[in-house]
Order: sequence, then C-alpha cells, then structure tokens
Amino acid sequence: MIRTRGPLIALFLITALFSCKNFWGNPHATPLPARTVPAVPGTVRAEPANWWAGMKHNRVEVLFHYPGLASYEVRLGRTKKVRLAAVEKGDSPNYLFVTLEIDDKAPPQRVPVLFSKGERLFSYEFPVYHRNGAAKGQGLSSSDVMYLIYPDRFANGDTTNDHLMDMLDGSGRDQPTGRHGGDLQGIADHLDYLQDLGISAIWLNPELENDQARDSYHGYALTDHYRVDRRIGSNLQLRDLVTQCHRKGIKVVRDVVLNHIGDRHYWMADLPMQDWIHQWPSYTGTNYRATTVLDPYASDRDKKVFQGGWFASAMPDLNQQNPHVATYLTQQAIWWVEYAGIDAFRIDTYAYSDQDFCSRWCRALRDEYPQIFLFGEIWEEEVIPQGFFAGGQPMARAQFDAHLSGVVDFNLCFAIREALTRQQDWMGGVSKVYYTLAQDHFYQHPYNNVVMLDNHDMTRFFTHIGSDPGKYKTGVAFLLTTRGIPQIYYGTEILMEGSKDVSDGDLRRDFPGGWPGDPVDKFVAEGRTEGEEAAFQFTRSLIRYRNQTPALQTGRLVHFIPEDGVYVYFRYDDASTVMVVLNTSDKAVSLPLSRFSERLEGFRGARNVVSGAELSGLKTLSVPANAPLVLELLR
Repeated sequence: MIRTRGPLIALFLITALFSCKNFWGNPHATPLPARTVPAVPGTVRAEPANWWAGMKHNRVEVLFHYPGLASYEVRLGRTKKVRLAAVEKGDSPNYLFVTLEIDDKAPPQRVPVLFSKGERLFSYEFPVYHRNGAAKGQGLSSSDVMYLIYPDRFANGDTTNDHLMDMLDGSGRDQPTGRHGGDLQGIADHLDYLQDLGISAIWLNPELENDQARDSYHGYALTDHYRVDRRIGSNLQLRDLVTQCHRKGIKVVRDVVLNHIGDRHYWMADLPMQDWIHQWPSYTGTNYRATTVLDPYASDRDKKVFQGGWFASAMPDLNQQNPHVATYLTQQAIWWVEYAGIDAFRIDTYAYSDQDFCSRWCRALRDEYPQIFLFGEIWEEEVIPQGFFAGGQPMARAQFDAHLSGVVDFNLCFAIREALTRQQDWMGGVSKVYYTLAQDHFYQHPYNNVVMLDNHDMTRFFTHIGSDPGKYKTGVAFLLTTRGIPQIYYGTEILMEGSKDVSDGDLRRDFPGGWPGDPVDKFVAEGRTEGEEAAFQFTRSLIRYRNQTPALQTGRLVHFIPEDGVYVYFRYDDASTVMVVLNTSDKAVSLPLSRFSERLEGFRGARNVVSGAELSGLKTLSVPANAPLVLELLR
C-alpha cells in the first residue's frame, strides 16, 4: 500500500507500479513480457495465482485477500484481450472476488489488477500464460493397474525437508501417527521399481499442505489448496514427478478433498463469508450415513447432519452451496491439471459433499479435459448406496447425474476379504463375491470401478487373511483378473502388514528400504525374505500378464455359481480366453470341468500363466487348498 500526492504520480502508479510476487514461481515455461519496473514482495494473496488463455473455463474468479481490501475499488491497467467481468465482496472486509474474462487469443501477459482507495493505490500483476502441449488429463481405464502411495510413508528422498521450523508438525518417525519424512523425491527415486512391477498409474494420498498441529501426515486436512506441503516437496517437484511418470508410461492420480479443510486453514481465522463452512450452535459431526441421501424415509435432520456435519472436529465442513466456494474448488482442480498434468482424481468422502455441486464439478473437469477419469470414494456396505452415486445411475438420475467415471468398489473388496476369512455357505464366503458381481447391472460402467484388496484406511490384506501365503495369492489373482481397475496398496506386493485395531499409523508403515540407514531394502530382491520374494514375483507375473492380455482388461466376464468354496469364472475376447479357479476352501479339490463346457468348447488344453506349465485335455483340474489357478486356454 502506498500513499501518493498529485495526479502524475498516481497515473504512474496505476499504469506501471510494482506487483506482488507470484508466490509459487513461474508455473509455466512460456516467457512473459518484462515488467516495466522491478517487482517487490507484497502481502496480497491471490488464488489462483495465474490462469491460461485458451481454456473453456475462461472466466476465472480470483480470491484476493488483504487487510481492508473490500473497501477498495478495482480496475485493470493496460491489458490485451482480458477484461474485468465482476467484482464481489464477501462478509469479511479483507476479501474481494475478482472475475477476469480471458479471450482465447489473449497473449502471455501480466494483467495489472489495480486496487484504489482515495489516494491509496497498489497493483497485483496476475499472470496469464499460453497452454503447453504436455499430456494432461489422460484418464484411466480398465487397462491400467494402479498403485496407491502414502507419500509420507513410501520413501524419503530428501532429508532436508523432514523438519521445518515454521510448520507445526515436525518429524517423528518413532511415532505411528507422526511425520516420517517420505516425499515426492522418494517416489521419483523408485519409479523404476514401479515400472518393473508393471504399474501404469500411481495414486498419491494428498500431498498438499496440511499445517496442522498433529496427525498432519495423512494429508486430508488441507491448509492450502494451491501449495504442495513443503515437507513433501514443492509444486515444481510435483510437476516434474508427473513428467517423469509420463515418460515411463505411468499416469498420476491426485487425491482431491472437496468436503472439508483443516481447522488451521487461513480461512478459519477470517472466513470470506459466514456460510463458507457449515456452522452449528455447537460442534456437530456427521452421522456417516450416505444412505440418508437415497432413503425415501430419511428425516430432513438426518440428511442435514450427514452432509453438513463435520467429518472430524479438526476438519471444518465446506458449504459447496455457496457459489464462491463451489467456484474455488472447481478452479483449483482445473488449475492443478493444467499446471502439473494430473491425469485423474480420486474424490475423497465423495458422498458427503453436496451432490449438485459434485455433479457440476465433475462436468466442468470433463468439459475441460474430456479423457480425465474421476472416481469417488463411497464407503458403504451395500451395492445400492454405493452404486447410487455412480455416474449415469438411473435411480439417482432423477435427482442428479454424478458425471463420475467410476467409484471405489468397496463392496467387491469386502466380498473377497470375506471369501478368504469366512466359512463357506450358500450366501457367505466366496458366494459373497458372486452375489456382489451379480449386481453389476446397477452400474452404467462397472468396468470403471476401482477394485482393491485394501487401502490406507483398512487393515492390510495380508494381516486380514491371517498372513496366509495361499490366500494372498488367491486374493491377488482375483484382483488382477476380475473386471474393473485394480488398485494395489503400496507394500502389498511384499506382504506388508498392519492392523486398523492398532492404529491408522500401523497400516501406513514405512516401506522398508525407503529411508537412509534402513537395515533392509525391500525394493530389491536381496532385501526380501523368501516368502516376500515369492509374493512379489507372483504379483509381478500376473500384473505383466494382465498388461499384455486385453481379455483381462476389457474382455467379457462369465462366472459360475460357487460350489464347496470353489469359484470359477472366465474372461475372454476374440483373441484369448482366461479361466480362473479360486479354491477358497481348506481342502484340495479335483474339479470336474464338464459343468463349464459352454466356455471350454473348442479348446485342447491350457497354460498356467504364472508357472508356464501346460495342461493337456480339459476333463478335471487339481486345485490345492486356499489357492488360485489362472489358465490361458489353448486351441
């Protein structure tokens, strides 16, 4: 802020005065015209900090924050093909919502946004860039195998950012819920490991700033939507990581949090509007019941508490019915795709957000990036409430169309975990898998569902099945041969363990070998035990076979009613047929194959895709207890 006297000085300041630095640095390689005067640091906060010409979303609402800013007049200095479309105030005196309309042919430039109040004048130069041709928004498909990484727990490639004095939660590797130091550099250092495993996409748990007092490692309590947490890396490092991944044929999935923020977010000290978050007379947590959205008998109170209650006491619930909140959340998602080249979004706590907003958010992303893949976390115990929120679902369409590409298939996850731990009967055990898949008609695109054995919120799969190597292989075989997009939680391939009953931190253990000085390195075969190496090679073999077999990616699925704990299904297309036998019982079986003749006709034998052994004749199969067989049929 500058005090001026005299019209000549005022004119000079209006047309060519200093700007505030772009806080994140130049987010694009395209050079801008030189400033007429040097830039100096300022305290104006602008979100987003820049935009691009040629976007379908060409009206960008910039949220400016500065003491007393609402009392200032706003206009633009000299600019080319950028106009001031709107200026709106919030309830706080310290914010302005400034909408700029950017013509498709606008050249790269710094747009002078001029703030004036009497003789007080200052300028913020808002960068407009040209879009580059780098890959972005490529999406996912059932041809991908996705690897879920907790950035803080995978690998520590840069020990200098482990503890920062100006951030609240320092390093504490000895604490299960402390920060352990994993970072983006650690992920970049192990891309060859992931590529060798056959991974074609990585999903990162949130890497944005979580400057919370405790438990900030998990990433779901954002305190800055436009900044990578400095203990994990920088914006530039994230963009570079995406570029490196793309060079290796690996896509990158961002974990986006739309429902809530952290209570240390700068908004919470100065809300732009009183209805920016859902406020209650006293703390009110959500009831965690997504069924209230579709329940024809649900009370208004229960529905309001579900979608307006806070997810946790340290996570204020955003009010997406406020149009400025909705615009902010939409623009920050678009900004990250354009800036970093993100390929897909996993949407955290999807059902808890306002569904009309979610529908518009998804549509805006898909309008800008037609191939982008958007999948929602709908943690429900039954197919109907899970499928209700899926894109194009007929039952939900009367209220909203989610425009989601897919959902996280918790129900299929629960089913295979039950199949390997519960006594087999008519409805339970592996029959649960059968009955779950039999409801796929409820999804418009079931092959877009993300399938998993566990994730960052569940007892790890190997622990859940009692550390049984045979059951491990059965689960992995199912994951990589059923319909959908398989997701592997980091360390599953080396039999990592962890229990939800102990703590969330226990199921988010460090990957051994990812830290300097670790006694063993399980990123390499020499560091793995015999059992871990066997699990790794089994998983790697099946991933690689899946990658080269379209029948397992997009082929049809035909399954047969399980009998005596044995579940048989086929994946096939015009080029190949794969037969999968899952014996979930504790007894070896000799399986007669006449029952499956409709899919076996014309084949002379089969090849075990893991061992390479060939079987002649298709009369019976010997299947060990608690074991899978994955067979490519031979003509």
